Amino acid sequence: MSIARHWKKAATAAALALLGALAACDNQAIKELEEGVSTEADVVQRFGQPERVWPEPDGSKTYEYNRQPEGTQNYMITIGTDGRMSALRQVLNPHNFARVQPGMTMEQVRQMLGKPARQVPYKLKNEIDWSWRFLDTAANEKKMFFVTFSPDYRVIRTEIGRDLDGPDMRGGG
Repeated sequence: MSIARHWKKAATAAALALLGALAACDNQAIKELEEGVSTEADVVQRFGQPERVWPEPDGSKTYEYNRQPEGTQNYMITIGTDGRMSALRQVLNPHNFARVQPGMTMEQVRQMLGKPARQVPYKLKNEIDWSWRFLDTAANEKKMFFVTFSPDYRVIRTEIGRDLDGPDMRGGG
């Protein structure tokens, strides 16, 4: 085996181990939190500082915990006006994907799904694609959810497809 191939395999193994550790940490943190009981401080202690904080119309706020580009989950944790956690959701799932509709703004999509794994502009087509990696539990495989935006940053279309970094897309095993 060549040295380059050996290092590539070692790097892949290390990345997978890190992902496994991150998922285990998330699962442990989730088990330690209880809706209506856990406080904002409890959430930050277990998940760290959020990627972004979204103000809600009722005065509550939603913390975005992004696990992209390598992870398959994004969490939205809502803190009520009383300072207690009122909801903890893993948002990368078919139910949420179905809610993304033509005409929605980039900001609306970001608030619904969290930061994407990729943001790719296609200048000749005058479009921007965002994609999120997620686990299709029915097929037990990683896939990607794609949203295509127009020049005015509104959804044109959505699609579920293969993981762009999966082995079948890299030409290796």
